[in-house]
Amino acid sequence: MTVPDHVVTAAVEAARAQGRDVAELPLATIAAAAGMSRSTLLRRLGGTRTTLDDAVRAAGFDPGERVPVRERALEAAAALISEHGLGGVTLDEVARTAGCSLPSLHAIFGGRDGLLSALFDRYTFIVALEALAANPPAEFPETIREVYRVVVSAFTDEPRLLPAVFADLLSRPAGPGGEVFAAHLPRLLGSLGALVTAEVASGRLRPIAPPLLVHLLLGPLFVHMMTRPTIERLLDLPTVDETCETFAGAFLRAAGWRDE
Repeated sequence: MTVPDHVVTAAVEAARAQGRDVAELPLATIAAAAGMSRSTLLRRLGGTRTTLDDAVRAAGFDPGERVPVRERALEAAAALISEHGLGGVTLDEVARTAGCSLPSLHAIFGGRDGLLSALFDRYTFIVALEALAANPPAEFPETIREVYRVVVSAFTDEPRLLPAVFADLLSRPAGPGGEVFAAHLPRLLGSLGALVTAEVASGRLRPIAPPLLVHLLLGPLFVHMMTRPTIERLLDLPTVDETCETFAGAFLRAAGWRDE
């Protein structure tokens, strides 16, 4: 497959601008430099990163060392899920897009479930919430606002893995989205549960079961962020920051928080 000259030029110039090898640049960066989407670039490359490396080499430039297989696979899987949804992504497709072998994916991730679990760790909010729970702000209302900032980023930042996971979870509770969410639920409840349990123990929050407090905290924002792209095409909505502030106030009132 012939790679357009302007794509090769864009890849080389982007690498020079960042002081990195072409092989180190994410495909999303190269696609932006070439004025196209990542999915369009992948189609131009025949679905594999190797095609670009070969074209850069043929143009007289050294593309550099390839990104490790694990990183290439995670990037490829995230992009495929953003484009096709969770259920339509297979290990065969990930291997082809990442330019690696199927046995190598099994060796690294142990199968599709392991790959999805690694993706959830990297591109959703679990790790960020655990870090927040380990070192929360001094004031509880600010902690709630920070939780919402983390969740909003997970919904809006590319690749949009979290919406894909929840779309699959809602349509097929026993599908891959449900399995990934169930596997990470103890960590989610552990991090947020620790934050709200301390406030309950101090008497500043009503004695509501921690799982229900977590639902009360996240439920409204999850529904809002899942439906916001559709609603804002039809209606004027407050900014995301204003919306988070509204939901934070609503949670604190509903949970009976009081500053003592």
